[in-house]
Amino acid sequence: MFCFFFLTFICVSNADEIDNKVNLITKNLRCLVCEGQSVYESNSDFAKDVKNYVRKEIIENKSNEEIYNFLKTKYGESIIFNPLISLKNIMLWLAPGLFFTIGIIIIFRRLSGSK
Repeated sequence: MFCFFFLTFICVSNADEIDNKVNLITKNLRCLVCEGQSVYESNSDFAKDVKNYVRKEIIENKSNEEIYNFLKTKYGESIIFNPLISLKNIMLWLAPGLFFTIGIIIIFRRLSGSK
């Protein structure tokens, strides 16, 4: 009797752990069908398929990185809400600061040149 309750507790806690990990991953995945929603928030067929895929991969002990890499390969970089800095997108991360700095330099040169 004790073993039954112990095993039930282990199964329930393991299911909660899997659900938490699925939720964590799917909150960072963009639903490609619903504009502006994550896979976690969406109820579209696409989101359901991705949630099922993520759950299956977690049960098979795949890492978050392996799951993200597969989804990026299949659907492109845009499926990730917060993409990592890479050589492909480094200019997107650096351009705002670069343009701001160039703008400040131009403004100071014009102001100091007009005196």
